[in-house]
Formats: sequence, structure tokens, C-alpha cells
Amino acid sequence: MKRIGFLSFGHWTPSPQSQTRTGGDALLQSIELAVAAEELGADGAFFRVHHFARQLGSPFPLLAACGARTKRIEIGTAVIDMRYENPMYMAEDAGAADLIAGGRLQLGISRGSPEQVIDGWRYFGFALPEGMTDAEMARRHTEVFLEVIRGQGFAKPNPQPMFPNPPGLLRVEPYSEGLRERIWWGAASNATAVWGAKLGMHLQSSTLKMVESDKPFHVQQAEQIRAFREAWKEAGHKHEPRVSVSRSVFALMDDRDRMYFGRDGEESQDQIGFLGDNTQAIFGRSYAAEPDVLIEQLKQDEAIAEADTLLLTVPNQLGVDYNAHVIEAILKHVAPGLGWR
Repeated sequence: MKRIGFLSFGHWTPSPQSQTRTGGDALLQSIELAVAAEELGADGAFFRVHHFARQLGSPFPLLAACGARTKRIEIGTAVIDMRYENPMYMAEDAGAADLIAGGRLQLGISRGSPEQVIDGWRYFGFALPEGMTDAEMARRHTEVFLEVIRGQGFAKPNPQPMFPNPPGLLRVEPYSEGLRERIWWGAASNATAVWGAKLGMHLQSSTLKMVESDKPFHVQQAEQIRAFREAWKEAGHKHEPRVSVSRSVFALMDDRDRMYFGRDGEESQDQIGFLGDNTQAIFGRSYAAEPDVLIEQLKQDEAIAEADTLLLTVPNQLGVDYNAHVIEAILKHVAPGLGWR
């Protein structure tokens, strides 16, 4: 069995063609889609975080709300940009959201992607120490966050506190046991996947990665996953590693589906592009076909075969009902044919 969830970027625009016209629409519809996905039997509701954009940007209120409205489904991010995060404050927020969800939080974090503004993390109060890159700052924030959520005391207590303290050094509260083993690293390269594995973070690999050979995207991604698993094994972690991959997959069930996604185009092939100034990346293809054709196509995707979790990217501006239909079509008409259900 493979876990199947959805991944929403939470786009919103005031355009009359959009079903998601405000930030409030994006947040409330995200909660409703998580509820609908759970009712349909999906396994996860994941959200992408982008700052300075008309997309989802503040994850923890959303994660907490989804956790309060659902009972079984995993609630997560894919991913939070750690350049913007205060690790201490984040540990409090993450602990609270995980407790509200009953220990179902699956928190994906990373160095982040190209931004809407230049060095946006500076506006959040962060300045690079001399000689440090923003990627190194993100990894440093990550290391501090991982240490804090272990739940070990590190802060010297006030000898005359306002409220009684437990004995010893104090930790950030609220602490959620087990959260440390449910942190994922979003890796765009083999090297960063290995780095995350050494720290005991699960792997999230998206629909793009850095070009590291001339092989198709899904093959490069499968090689990244195998490198991650080998590094995990060498590190000797006690908990089992998990891997998720993201895909745009649409089963053409009716005229609406064919109107939205039934036209073959560039998205049906891998694409090569650039992130930033000169970083070459490969973008994986989208899948859109009748269920029987889709099953045969997905059987050839080596990275999906290597992963235990598939995150379906959803066109959230088409509304909750349509996105529930997209998810249901995969669960009922595609997943069984692949042995995922």
C-alpha cells in the first residue's frame, strides 16, 4: 500500500475565473479540502509555504485548524522555507499544532526556493553572518530547530519565577513527543538528500530537482531516493525512513477533466529550466489520461515506485468540490490498478 495525499500551494487571485479569490478563501478552502480528503480515504493533506505571494504563507494556524477538524489524515507541509524561521518560535508553534492534531503532523522543511522578493528573509529580521550563505543559514536554523524539539532542557531557570518550574533546565513548551521523528527535508539535489538523511529527516522530493545527469527526471529522482536510503542506513537511525514524491496526476473522467487537462502540451514531457541565475533544474512531466492509460504510464515512473508516499498537486483555484473529485478519481480508479489500494 502507498500513502496518497494532496499538496496545495493555496493560490488565490481576485480574478472572476478563480474559485479562490482571497487569502481567507485559500485558508478556509484548504481546511475543507483536508476534511473532504479524509472522508474520501486519502492519507495526507500537505501545504506549500511561500512568502510575499498570494499563496499560503503562515502554516501553523492552518495546520492546527486542519488537525482540529480531522481525525486520521496526516497533516503536513511541503515545504517551509527555513531561511525565514525563528527556530525557537517555530518549535512552539509546531509542538502546539502537533498536539492539537494528536501527533499527526508531518513537517516538511527546506532551504526554500527562489523568492518573490530579493532576500525576503531580511524583512523577517534575519541577517547573514559574515561568510555564511542563505542556504547555510537555513541549514543552521534547521539544526537548532531539530535540537530544540528533542525536548531536552537547555535554558537556565529564573531563581524567582512567576510560576513554579520543574527541576533542571527548561525546554520550549509545549513539547510534543515523537515530533522529532516526523520532520522531512525537501531536497532538490542528491547531496542535500544525503545531508537530511544523516540528520534523521525523511525525504520530500518534488516535481523538480537539480540536473545531475542526462537521464529522465523520474530516473534522476529515483537515484536521489536510493542515495538517501543508503545514507540513512549508514547513519543507523532507529526509526524507519520515509520518502514522498509530488506529481501532477489527473484522471480524465468527464468533460470537465478533459477541458481542464485533456490537451497534450509541454507539461506532458520533462522540461529543463533554471532556478535563479544559473542553476539548471529538470522539471518532471504531468500526467493526464483516462485511468487505464494513466495506470500504465505511472507504472513506468521509477521514483514513484521507490517512494512510500505520493503527494498529488491540486489546482486549488478550481474549488474544493472539483479538487475532491480529482483526488477521488485517483483513489478509486487509478490506485487499485497499481496495487496502491
